[in-house]
Amino acid sequence: MLVAFTAPGFYCRSAGDDWMGGMSQAEKSTVLLNNENGIIPFRNLEEKRIASVNLGTAYAAEFDSILNKYTEVGRFSASAYPPGRRDQLSSDLKLYNTVIVQLTGQSIADNVNRVFLKDLRKTRQVVVVLYGDPVSLKMLDGADFPVIWSANNNPGSANFTAQLLFGGVAASARLTLDVSLKYKRGSGYSTIVTRLKYAIPEDAGIDSRNLKPIDDIVAEAISKHATPGAVVMVVKDGKVIFDRAYGTHTYGDDRVTRIDDIFDLASVSKIASTTMAAMRLYEENKLKLDTIIGAYFPLARSTNKNNLLVRELMLHEAGLVPYIPFHNSIRPGDFSRDSSEAYPVKVADNYYIRKGYYEDVMLPRMLNSGLRARGRYEYSDLSMYFMKEIVEYLTSEKLDHYVLEQFYRPLGMQTAGYNPRLRFDKSRIMPTENDTYFRKTLLQGYVHDQGAALAGGVAGHAGVFATANDMAILFQMMLNGGTYGEKQFFQPSTISLFTSRQSKVSRRGLGFDRWDPDRDNRYPSELASPETYGHTGFTGTCIWVDPKSNLIYIFLSNRLNDQPANKISSLRIRPRIQDVIYEAISKGQ
Repeated sequence: MLVAFTAPGFYCRSAGDDWMGGMSQAEKSTVLLNNENGIIPFRNLEEKRIASVNLGTAYAAEFDSILNKYTEVGRFSASAYPPGRRDQLSSDLKLYNTVIVQLTGQSIADNVNRVFLKDLRKTRQVVVVLYGDPVSLKMLDGADFPVIWSANNNPGSANFTAQLLFGGVAASARLTLDVSLKYKRGSGYSTIVTRLKYAIPEDAGIDSRNLKPIDDIVAEAISKHATPGAVVMVVKDGKVIFDRAYGTHTYGDDRVTRIDDIFDLASVSKIASTTMAAMRLYEENKLKLDTIIGAYFPLARSTNKNNLLVRELMLHEAGLVPYIPFHNSIRPGDFSRDSSEAYPVKVADNYYIRKGYYEDVMLPRMLNSGLRARGRYEYSDLSMYFMKEIVEYLTSEKLDHYVLEQFYRPLGMQTAGYNPRLRFDKSRIMPTENDTYFRKTLLQGYVHDQGAALAGGVAGHAGVFATANDMAILFQMMLNGGTYGEKQFFQPSTISLFTSRQSKVSRRGLGFDRWDPDRDNRYPSELASPETYGHTGFTGTCIWVDPKSNLIYIFLSNRLNDQPANKISSLRIRPRIQDVIYEAISKGQ
């Protein structure tokens, strides 16, 4: 079964033309007013709690859907609050400090709505989005808040104005007539693009029809039981041009996969969390790549791990054993089917590990493990277990909290993080595996990696869950040279250092996997450039960034759900899709 969700008419030339025409028309007829303080596009999303209030527009669903791609935005409609209950609406907005109000010329003429705006402005940052006849702007002559006016009230204008608020598109139009003493001909402010744009392939010079083979490749993966569901996203030139969901949550399930479903990223966590933290600490001069880890990891000082270098951990050249199967050593007294003070760590539904298990058992076992030849590439999860300890020592914060506050929230990422069952209903999370050998349950929202699970779901090598959209935001920031939403997260030189080849014996960067010309068909794609960096995940995920092509490719799946065989790899599903993307780009040049 193949089910796909995306923009209507994705492979229809006429629909694509209609989308392009609608957005072009909206760009020419949408004017940003009262923006002398530079409130639009929104900045510092971690400080904002945003609500969208619809007072009579026809396309609020389209508008709100776009808003929620940038950050979490509460949705309210006047239809639920008749004029006599506007005080209730004001009360329901009490937890929001920024309110976007959508209006038409007809609804702004209603004095009840104008009184509501005036009252709201006393305690909130207000932004008005007004559609229709420009004469209606007279009703906002006294406004001291930003006003976005669009001549048309249609889906294209709803899409454009929503993206304008967050910097997905830029404002450039001016009023073409005198409306009032305040809003005169030539009035308007210009802005720049600061975040992702949500578009169609033609907006990036790609024919939608040339991406059609992606559907066929994913259909093959589903029919051959390589994975029950998947999401594929393509970002080109800062524009999300392909965002499709396929299949179902499990085989034989009627829950279709959605583009906003949350996936277990597995080892992609290494670059989406731990390496990001290491890059920040490196920039702050707190972490030195050629310093021994014992300087930052006190428990390592009395072990054979003391003199390992941070650089060696990040390159997988420290001589660490690749993997320790901690779950094979669980004793009856180590776990319980019920939670209690003695068994507080939830590893899965109806499975709790005893207090201190990670500190008492896992960490000592890793520190006392043997060492192999240093300087030789051997991929090891232990490296990122240790990097997590280093990050927490240097920041005095848990890794999950640190990356949430330093990166995910400021970027507007809504789902990325560890232990998603603490934050989301499990129906939003793709089931990973029917675990018949360890936890004896369907894993849904609990990390698949057994060691990460026993560590409480937070580990340096695994544990992050996210949507494709959140990963697009994070790695567009990287592709932008460290800037997103006019906020600088990294210096370009730091990104270059960590993502370029840093090893003499492997393709690796610091934390990042990279392009490899020596493997069959090259890696990760026959057509990827030597600048390409990213990572794959055991659950059937990958993220690849190609600066030369200004491209991000994201593939998320739950390949372990049906069977353990790695058909995703043997069928070359991920690289074949990536090849299609490059071929489509080439045909458009």
